[in-house]
Amino acid sequence: MATMKFMCDTKRCIECNGCVTACKNENDSALEWGISRRRVVTINDGQVGKEASLSVACMHCADAPCMAVCPVNVFSKTDDGIVLHDKERCIGCGYCLYACPFGAPQFPKQSTFGSKGKMDKCTFCAGGPDTEAGSAKERELYGANRLAEGKLPMCAELCSTKALLAGDADTVSSIFRERVVSRGGNQAFVFNTKTGA
Repeated sequence: MATMKFMCDTKRCIECNGCVTACKNENDSALEWGISRRRVVTINDGQVGKEASLSVACMHCADAPCMAVCPVNVFSKTDDGIVLHDKERCIGCGYCLYACPFGAPQFPKQSTFGSKGKMDKCTFCAGGPDTEAGSAKERELYGANRLAEGKLPMCAELCSTKALLAGDADTVSSIFRERVVSRGGNQAFVFNTKTGA
């Protein structure tokens, strides 16, 4: 079975935030105000020749720290490596937020003070656990289930420069290797979600 991963090619990312908008539009019914499952981070901002942009969301880690710290075990991993969470069982403790090196877990910003509410994060457009694929309940809680339709996550599908790659880890790595070779082996900083380097 394939292992699904994201990879962002910083040589191609132009910080247009198209991936952020695509994700928000595709999953809007499941997202509370203030939650954005994907964001674009700029490294060395303003430093000519050193600046690089990177699209970041849940990286569906092989050894996910969010799973390790959750006191109520809301996280599960699918056979293809996608880390899903159960919104109905989440108690909003925030441990996952502090454990995640990517800041993927998001909490609604309903007010300045008060409880955090239920956590939300990128689902790799794979819906949610223990829900019928394509059901109204799945759409309401987790957003689109594009994988069940044989499609890739919307953020990667609509990336105008194809900087954001998603899919089978071996295929994504192969595409990136071909790009590096065509550039003459000169590569910028790239975060590989499979190795974490």
